[in-house]
Amino acid sequence: MLVKVGGSLARAPGALARAATAVAAAARRRPIVVVPGGGPFADRVRAFDREARPSASAAHWMATLAMDQYAYALADAIPDALVVHDAAGVRAALAARRIPVLAPARWLLAADPLPHGWDVTSDSIAAFLAGALDASLLVLLKPASGPVEALTDPRFRETLPAGLPVEVLGPDEVDRLEGLVAGRPWVSSRAGRPGGRGG
Repeated sequence: MLVKVGGSLARAPGALARAATAVAAAARRRPIVVVPGGGPFADRVRAFDREARPSASAAHWMATLAMDQYAYALADAIPDALVVHDAAGVRAALAARRIPVLAPARWLLAADPLPHGWDVTSDSIAAFLAGALDASLLVLLKPASGPVEALTDPRFRETLPAGLPVEVLGPDEVDRLEGLVAGRPWVSSRAGRPGGRGG
């Protein structure tokens, strides 16, 4: 299972702590990989983009690095978590019974799988990484629950591997995470899965 922890949870009192506790509890049942949102770090990139008007590619990579910054905040908040940068790091962390928090900038710089622009957010990046890691489920922790299409960016559905299920949980629903993990393997059994690309 891959869990994307939205950066906006950092703004809601107590939401990040509840998410961290829920991730740690769920990871005791099945392997989990955490992918960060951009949070307040991406907000600063958006503000800089409005003021300085860098190129789309520059803003894209700055926002990706914002996810790396939030990864360290998440790893600090989640018990037994460890920041990793690639598929090998994910495997090593899981083998050591740690919770990998994937800082994606290095992987994305190598693979460059997505268009550069603000219509690609950390949701689409999480969808790409879930496919690359053959995850059996993608969970998006967001400030509110609702229909996937209403809460994700325009590129999300086309990036999401065919057949990969998605769940969206709001801050008051994070306790459901452990139940979603129960009985679910890490690796997907869907036909035509991407096959664990290392990037």
